[in-house]
Amino acid sequence: MNHSTAAEEMMAAELAAVRPGLLPRWRAELPGARAAVLTRLWRALAHEPLPWITARTRGTYALALRLADGRTLHGPHADPYATAAYVTSVRLDRERYEDAARLMTELGVPHAAGFSAELADSAASLALSRAGAGGASGVGGVTRGASPGVTGDVSPGVTGGVSPGVTGGASGDASGADKWPDRDWEWEQRVVDGHPYHPNCRSRPGFSVADQLAYGPEHRPVVGLGLVEVAESACLMSGSWPDELRSSERLLVPVHPWQADHVLGRRAVPWRAAHPLMSLRTLALPGGPHVKTALSARLTSSVRDISPYSVRASAVLSDFAAELADRTGGLLHTTRTTGAVCDHSADLAALLRESPEEYTGPGERVLPVAALSGTALSQSPYWMAEFTRLALTVGLGLLDLGVALEAHGQNLLVVLGPDNSPLRLVYRDLADIRISPARLAGHGITPPPLTGRLITDDEPALRAKLFGSLIGGALAATAGSGAALGTALKAALPALPDTADLDALCRGPLPVKALTLMRLSPDTPGDQWATLPNPLVLEPGACDQ
Repeated sequence: MNHSTAAEEMMAAELAAVRPGLLPRWRAELPGARAAVLTRLWRALAHEPLPWITARTRGTYALALRLADGRTLHGPHADPYATAAYVTSVRLDRERYEDAARLMTELGVPHAAGFSAELADSAASLALSRAGAGGASGVGGVTRGASPGVTGDVSPGVTGGVSPGVTGGASGDASGADKWPDRDWEWEQRVVDGHPYHPNCRSRPGFSVADQLAYGPEHRPVVGLGLVEVAESACLMSGSWPDELRSSERLLVPVHPWQADHVLGRRAVPWRAAHPLMSLRTLALPGGPHVKTALSARLTSSVRDISPYSVRASAVLSDFAAELADRTGGLLHTTRTTGAVCDHSADLAALLRESPEEYTGPGERVLPVAALSGTALSQSPYWMAEFTRLALTVGLGLLDLGVALEAHGQNLLVVLGPDNSPLRLVYRDLADIRISPARLAGHGITPPPLTGRLITDDEPALRAKLFGSLIGGALAATAGSGAALGTALKAALPALPDTADLDALCRGPLPVKALTLMRLSPDTPGDQWATLPNPLVLEPGACDQ
């Protein structure tokens, strides 16, 4: 039997006060939200190197996980690339659990209490996201819109042959379900479920119900950004700060209203209305750039501030990335950070970045890869093969030169032609790429004048950065299952550049970030990794072209 968590009870009380009309729909969404979070947690338990799981036994119909204390967890076989919520309960010895938070509490492993609270918050907030967006999302959180008349492969060269609609599970405003969004930020707001594999996919501690409704992109709000004055002499600045955001010898820094209210403790002058994107703290100004603001709250698993290191590196990275993009034969654009500033604190900082729409032509659309999950495009084997070929051609080509992109579904965008074919990619947010000076030098490229965490010549680290984000993240979530991912990868292989990195990809397991292990290891800095079954390795001869 399932019981409400404290997070759910608190959210119900807040909803009754601020949006009582949404309360029945939120309650209806709770079972599906719990299953979505439990599915993500079960994936981690089945595949991550958690030290208190001592053995994993795959039976004919189920998976058993032996714990260090002698207990055993029982659940379904775990496809690490599946995005559908297929786990509705798991059993710990004889007790059945339908709620990830209660299961984690019962496991009682180190740091379980804090993680359990985050899981409870994630499920409650995910139900709110689905309720506010119009209903449940079964496969990735895109607005409902079954594609009329589209079955099987997407035929190349058929203009308008595929609508972007979802073929099952997700829901939203039926009146506009089958229409292409007019602006890039509207695509961002169709992504309801957050991270496709993180159990904390919608964890937003510190955000009240009113905050989520006011600032969460899936609720489609308009957010009023403010400005805070700071002395230019006291600021770290990179790039060109626009005249609009200057006043004598002072700079005007865009501030998210939540940050102004909860962190800065100073008045922000109203500035401009903007639309929040997937990352919540980055917003699109109508007719203008995207504004990345500091938001000192833990969303999913990270505090979303802007470090002085990121501000200092932004202009250099923009110039360097543009030079590298020129080497892709027009297959990749990178959005430039035109200006960045902070007062030497991560709490008050902002970056101004080009909109991806700057890189579209007549009849073209650009959308984040995360918005593709569950659409008719993603369910077409032909389209998936073409998109996979494009993404890996660019990713492997840059990796060979010496740059590993953090190409997950939020950072990576695809430009679609009038017939919805994938034409080229747009990459944004260079703050977490990895750069190899040795590889760059081997190609006659001068490394950028940077030091710190972005710089490494460690080949496994470079490959893990790209493979984990692009294949284990963006492509896997778009495909929706291990089988579909394997089919797309195998179809794309013959056209890929023959590099040592491709050979490494074909021969070993696939590295991905161990997201749950990282949340349960607060004293261990940096990324930790898991290895997943590689769909290419599972098909003998797939890489032998």
